[in-house]
Amino acid sequence: MSRRVFTKARILIIDDEATNVEVLRRVLERSGFTRVQTTTDPRNARKMYLDFRPDLILLDLHMPHVDGLAVMDELNQIAEATYLPILILTGDVSPEARRDALSRGAKDFVHKPFSTDEVLLRIGTLLETRFLYLQIQNQNQMLEAKVRERTRELEGAQFEIIERLAKAAEFRDDSTGQHTARVGQMAALMAKHIGLPESQVSLIRRAAPLHDVGKIGIPDSILLKPGKLSSDEFALVKTHTTIGARILSGSRFPILRLAEEIAFSHHERWDGDGYARIAGDSIPLPGRIVAIADVFDALTHRRPYKDAWPVDEAIAEIEQQRGRQFEPRLVEAFLRIIEQRDAPLPMNQLAEPKAETEG
Repeated sequence: MSRRVFTKARILIIDDEATNVEVLRRVLERSGFTRVQTTTDPRNARKMYLDFRPDLILLDLHMPHVDGLAVMDELNQIAEATYLPILILTGDVSPEARRDALSRGAKDFVHKPFSTDEVLLRIGTLLETRFLYLQIQNQNQMLEAKVRERTRELEGAQFEIIERLAKAAEFRDDSTGQHTARVGQMAALMAKHIGLPESQVSLIRRAAPLHDVGKIGIPDSILLKPGKLSSDEFALVKTHTTIGARILSGSRFPILRLAEEIAFSHHERWDGDGYARIAGDSIPLPGRIVAIADVFDALTHRRPYKDAWPVDEAIAEIEQQRGRQFEPRLVEAFLRIIEQRDAPLPMNQLAEPKAETEG
């Protein structure tokens, strides 16, 4: 490390003897140090530290009003979490004085009367340590920033893969790929309305689109059948929940574990008459949320086996199933969202329904 770096260092001298202060200041200036501040009153130490932010403090140990130990105690309370070297200048050579000073953060000692060469050598050593510490700290901060950036990139890639997987599962009976996105948006709005933490809301928004990923395992002849399914065909369709759960199972990522839970449980009913016969609070909350979002979107959009329902009829159906298919509290949340026009598509169909009727 170059000497030029050292001479740019900020040095604070605290000594009640004006002669010592002046000698030290001249020694430092002759050696090229240009950023030196001094005080003979240790009571100024706190303010001067905060204003000047020194790289090194030259501190007398025995002073009136506030001794060097008390100054170090005060600085320890306000100093930044960085290596701040303190060089003690003292005529007290007792082991007790050395122990007390070291215990409070002193890094080295120069005994009075001091040698100019010795003072400069010790100052150079302490400043070298100080700047190496700051350099390492800066490098660590840069590495942490790179790790955060890489983590964001990996999360972005993970979310994109999940979105594409959800679109792939829906593509055969929803070529737009928007059903999964709309279900995720509505599920997130409902989760937010019932007061779930923002982190959980975000996870539900991203995991909900995978609710039907198990359709990958259902033959097109059944999935795209325009008419009513036979009992055997419907039994096969119902397996998409367990197929989806198996596809998503075993992941160590929270979003995929949540998606597994939703895929398995989003066709359960509040009254226990769903696919796996799970009832009430035994159904995972994310599955209960997605159940409403999925049914509402499915009703209001065309499918191979049915035409789209009018939005008001779909809303009425959701409300009618309160306490049967759907949890009452979640139906209330859904209705509040609809009333506030906060819902995702097909909310464009909800604008001014009276005017359409009158027209």
